[in-house]
Amino acid sequence: MSRIGKKPVTVPAGVTVTIDGATVTVKGSKGELTRTFSDLVTVEQKGEEILVTRNDETKQSNAQQGLVRTLVQNMVTGVSDGFEKKLELAGVGYRAVLKGKDLDLSLGYSHPVIYTCPEGISFEVPDNTHITVKGISKEQVGQVAAEVRAKRPPEPYKGKGIHYAGEHIRRKLGKAAK
Repeated sequence: MSRIGKKPVTVPAGVTVTIDGATVTVKGSKGELTRTFSDLVTVEQKGEEILVTRNDETKQSNAQQGLVRTLVQNMVTGVSDGFEKKLELAGVGYRAVLKGKDLDLSLGYSHPVIYTCPEGISFEVPDNTHITVKGISKEQVGQVAAEVRAKRPPEPYKGKGIHYAGEHIRRKLGKAAK
């Protein structure tokens, strides 16, 4: 039995959950998320809790139970609190500017890199070396943060590039002296 999957998901006040077969819709103060899950598990609401149960005793349904429970928990957390990822720019002349909703990055290339903001995501640039990616979908926030980081990943010799806040970059030594 999945240890994570058997825990109930508590629904906070102000969040409504609608379950229609394998489709779960969660509405909250920040927005609405809908997702369709596998038929190996059953999602049901009892009072202020959502329970995920397996339909059979296979290894696949055991894995799906934990996955579906975590995805439902992330949906509930996203529409009530939201998610955010923080990025930092390290390097001489590296900076970020918000132009409308899009992100304008100067990353040492001969041209500026413009990242178009997808639907459901918002950027915050408190200063020119820090970026905050915010949204209600944990999956989408992580994907957008990874795409922005991929524009100039941190390199191991000088540590220049875009990295997550708190990320440790393994440094390499340069040429060894004789």
